[in-house]
Amino acid sequence: MGISRIADTFVANKQAGRKSLIVYISAGDPSLKATASLVKQLSAAGADIIELGVPFSDPVADGPVIQAASYRALAAGASLSKIIQMASALRKETQIPMVLMSYYNPLLRYGLANLAADMDKAGVDGLIVPDLPWEESQPLREALARYQLAGIPLIAPNTPVPRLIRIAASASGFIYCVSLTGVTGIRQNITTGIQEYMERVRAVSDLPIGVGFGIGSPEQASSMAPFCDGIIVGSAVVHTLYEEGEAAVIKLVKRLKQAI
Repeated sequence: MGISRIADTFVANKQAGRKSLIVYISAGDPSLKATASLVKQLSAAGADIIELGVPFSDPVADGPVIQAASYRALAAGASLSKIIQMASALRKETQIPMVLMSYYNPLLRYGLANLAADMDKAGVDGLIVPDLPWEESQPLREALARYQLAGIPLIAPNTPVPRLIRIAASASGFIYCVSLTGVTGIRQNITTGIQEYMERVRAVSDLPIGVGFGIGSPEQASSMAPFCDGIIVGSAVVHTLYEEGEAAVIKLVKRLKQAI
């Protein structure tokens, strides 16, 4: 279903007067079996879209929390192919949209055509690649488009408008707006200038906007929600899972969903 499964989720939430909650987890931390179980629990707790983080040995866009989770997942044997296999098994049990978030190197090694075909077969709906510049993304975008899979770009507050227009024109699924420059992680003040930033993106695209990087609490999610269509939470979930376990993560996700 790809793009349509993501679009249907945003539309249903919008019609119900809600924002979509997009939850990032580091696939394979502590194990792929645990990740599969967690996805089902997150869906039941109110998560609307799941980002499955593909572990990589040099995660340059991530802060220390997700870096550490990535290393743990690699040590436990997680890989892109195993994560796709896990998603395929999961798709038989849940209809929640799932997107991969991966650095470009593992995708290239896998082969872009094979990747898109296997994602489609597994029921994975889209892809986010934080270290792939738009100018170099056409081969990947074309591979994804062949199967109506979402190619979800990242936009930063300092992205110039002409470049923003080009990126938005080729985006699908939703636009991932980074709330601030820098790496992933929980921040204190993230709403400064956000309204003007969101208006700038809305002026060039009708796609839903998801905001992430730095959102760690229900209070922050609530303050950001009026300006966007989806709230993306990653580091807070990964940190809570590692420090406090699954039950605490489910509690956090329920509180986040209630806040938006």
